[in-house]
Amino acid sequence: MKALILVGGFGTRLRPLTLSFPKPLVDFANKPMILHQIEALKAVGVDEVVLAINYQPEVMLNFLKDFEAKLEIKITCSQETEPMGTAGPLALARDKLIDGSGEPFFVLNSDVISEYPLREMIEFHKAHGGEASIMVTKVDEPSKYGVVVMEETTGKVEKFVEKPKLYVGNKINAGIYLLNPSVLDKIELRPTSIEKETFPKIAAAQGLYAMVLPGFWMDIGQPKDYITGLRLYLDSLRKKSPAKLTTGAHIVGNVLVDETAKIGEGCLIGPDVAIGPGCVVESGVRLSRCTVMRGVRIKKHACVSSSIIGWHSTVGQWARIENMTILGEDVHVGDEIYTNGGVVLPHKEIKSNILKPEIVM
Repeated sequence: MKALILVGGFGTRLRPLTLSFPKPLVDFANKPMILHQIEALKAVGVDEVVLAINYQPEVMLNFLKDFEAKLEIKITCSQETEPMGTAGPLALARDKLIDGSGEPFFVLNSDVISEYPLREMIEFHKAHGGEASIMVTKVDEPSKYGVVVMEETTGKVEKFVEKPKLYVGNKINAGIYLLNPSVLDKIELRPTSIEKETFPKIAAAQGLYAMVLPGFWMDIGQPKDYITGLRLYLDSLRKKSPAKLTTGAHIVGNVLVDETAKIGEGCLIGPDVAIGPGCVVESGVRLSRCTVMRGVRIKKHACVSSSIIGWHSTVGQWARIENMTILGEDVHVGDEIYTNGGVVLPHKEIKSNILKPEIVM
């Protein structure tokens, strides 16, 4: 089986992290975002993954070479010379996706994190016999999204309503599809949208079915949602494989600590924290609802909450970092500094307080 992951562009919403790495390689719960998807695809028998990409393909491929061997899966790139929307990349990668077997292929949006119930999706697709299956997820505020209107019993999709003013349903496209090769005949090689152009056509021909995603779902393409996504992911890990979570007297709630990280005496860590490889957390540190990426040092008695600390940064003694502060790669925050929602670009030194959310160039 084959799969296409829509990687797309620059990941501007996750800057300054994406100034150092393409967005799919930014760590989420201690491994690159895209690896969560590739591992899930491999587990259901996908043997080739095509990355649809228009930015830094060589960086991506070099990085993923290791994983290709480790996971025994082929990873190739289909490069856009101009942004092709969400359907154009399928037409562009057509020759890579069609192998004559007639088997359906997966398409995933690279920002989406979930439990990836792909095996159930394959069963669902076989059972309804239509041309395309999409995963949908229930949301509390459907007016912010494109809503999928479907028959509850069969899952047959009737129509799509973009940001409805009046309530038409609470299920939205979750960015995970399983498509028959014939769908590629409906997509022209031009910038085009799968949600606005391709799927409505298939729905009109009664060939589109939606499966309600069990478990959690999050588009982690921006910092606030990244932090929420981490909470949901760790919560799901607690239910499915609790042995992966860290336990101990200094741990509160769900916490993921890489085995190479060092944690000092008298710390309090959690809930909803991920600490990456090679990190050093000195004594008396307080961490909650945050991600601490590879190679970070957090000095004595610092406090970090609701923030993301980028690779190889340092946080000084008694410093306080909170309210969606994002430190890019190699940022150094001085002792006793307070930052309230600062977004700091890579390789900066912070010597004075950031009292209100602002970007530090």
